[in-house]
Amino acid sequence: MILNVNNASFSYDGIRKQFEDISFSLRRGEVLSLLGRNGTGKSTLIKCILNILTPQSGRVDINGRRVTDMRPEEVAREVGYVPQVHHAVFPFTALDFVLMGRAPHISTFSVPKEEDYEKAEEAFARIGIAHLREKCISEMSGGESQMVMIARALAQEPSLLILDEPTSHLDIGNQMKVVATIDRLAADGIAILMSTHFPDHGFLVSHTVAILQNGRLIAQGPAEDVITKENLHEAYGVDVCVRYVEEAERMVCIPISPCGCRGRGEA
Repeated sequence: MILNVNNASFSYDGIRKQFEDISFSLRRGEVLSLLGRNGTGKSTLIKCILNILTPQSGRVDINGRRVTDMRPEEVAREVGYVPQVHHAVFPFTALDFVLMGRAPHISTFSVPKEEDYEKAEEAFARIGIAHLREKCISEMSGGESQMVMIARALAQEPSLLILDEPTSHLDIGNQMKVVATIDRLAADGIAILMSTHFPDHGFLVSHTVAILQNGRLIAQGPAEDVITKENLHEAYGVDVCVRYVEEAERMVCIPISPCGCRGRGEA
């Protein structure tokens, strides 16, 4: 078991629980998609897994070790993290930026060694963006920047990769590139936890889907069992249609317009 979250609860003020009694696990090569509306606690839960925040109760274990007993560099050797948004301040090249992912493996006041450069180059090659290695990150598109962020996380050599809404600011083409990359990394044996607002991601790449609503998991399991019109209406307050599409060879989730402003068959 790579990740085990057991009855975890967290509150910022000690009164209102941001989330409560959350339990799930993640094995090598598995992808878990975490769904839920804004403000329901997804990002806070991720911070507890990363040991940025400490749960008031319950525990988080990574590779059999309690995360609160691990030093920051130990967590960083096990977990790669890709945040929702990264704003480049300094004009680093992509290579220099990805090399920063080697920080947990480099002692204080040391400089990157040949092995560190090799690991960075491997991360570029692994996700097919070697052509970006000399490009300035402040000049990159959103899709390019996101792929470089994933490469930096991979340079850490993690057993667990956490992505917080990795496609939220990307066009549909770059969304599919990121999803395909996630699928390949899971096939290579990395455990992946991904928070997302797109239920279709569950059908595309996930082994397990969980829905967080009002601080509790209202459903978790295979995508076909969890991504239902009933669960999504409870989580998001919208009506959806979930059905199999032959052309896509998979289930899809389609929101139903609440206003009726476009009639059937209209362009």
